[in-house]
Amino acid sequence: MRIGELARRTGVSERALRYYEEQGLLRPARRPSGYREFAESDAETVRHIRTLLAAGLGTAVIAEVLPCMVADGEQIVSACADLTVELARERERISEEVEELLAARAILDDIIARPVSPLPYSGDRAPAC
Repeated sequence: MRIGELARRTGVSERALRYYEEQGLLRPARRPSGYREFAESDAETVRHIRTLLAAGLGTAVIAEVLPCMVADGEQIVSACADLTVELARERERISEEVEELLAARAILDDIIARPVSPLPYSGDRAPAC
């Protein structure tokens, strides 16, 4: 199938599909005319890619783990025992980022909760806000 058909089947833009190819996540055949020819299985691969992106993985990590992912109904699971270590490492990275974001939100909450105090006014220079 051509890229437009894959885009329609998966709900992913052609631009994103070309990006996935650039990143080595998809490997379509090429027709003599230069058009990409995707296999039926590429639709499932795109769904796996989307799931892994939604899980917070970057395309470089996805390129490493994608060959070990298989469908299990609506979900994907690892078919490689050693992949669990890599996924746990990524989960820890995401957890650290969540903690940093929560700390940033707490700082903003504190700033927002404080009463507004007038800016000092000196001479002919008016406050900026």
